[in-house]
Amino acid sequence: MLEILLYPLSGFLMKISDDMHDKKNNRKLGILAGILCGIMLGFLVVINVDAAYIFFAVFIGTFFAKKINCINHIVTALIFLAIISILGFPAIGLGTLLICTLAAYIDEIGNDNKNIYKKSRFLELFFEYRFALKTTIFVLAICGVISSFYPSFILYGIHFMAVQTFLLFLTFELAYEIAGIKFDSIYERFFSKYKNPE
Repeated sequence: MLEILLYPLSGFLMKISDDMHDKKNNRKLGILAGILCGIMLGFLVVINVDAAYIFFAVFIGTFFAKKINCINHIVTALIFLAIISILGFPAIGLGTLLICTLAAYIDEIGNDNKNIYKKSRFLELFFEYRFALKTTIFVLAICGVISSFYPSFILYGIHFMAVQTFLLFLTFELAYEIAGIKFDSIYERFFSKYKNPE
């Protein structure tokens, strides 16, 4: 099952790309990690409709939150869109995409927002770890379980997700966080010799 590899690997590379820009100002390695991440996310979207909802939503949410704000992010987004354009856009519904996009947008405007963080510890943790989209995917997965037992349970225009989608998305998020925690040691061990000449 290709998704088992692509979810965590793309999450890991996304954070590596971010931190190459934010912490090391290493454009070359940041762009390389972004290219690999964009390829993996593009394949995920093509082969799995649940992934299509999630990562289209993340792309649109980050775009409107103005978080696609460096060359690494731009390259990742362009590669992502190019892979989907070449291999074919999946057929997805507007309702679920809008719900997931709103959740992703809420996550992005709250993440690293000091004005929100200072309101409460709960809000700080909620937005630091982007729980709006996780919660949305969890609810859609629970609805999917209910629908499997009671086929008459439907919400017009809403695509329910599989439980394994929620679990796989957690591996994406976990790999993203691990890459952030271990970034400095990873960089010094594997990438420090490839410094920008600036």
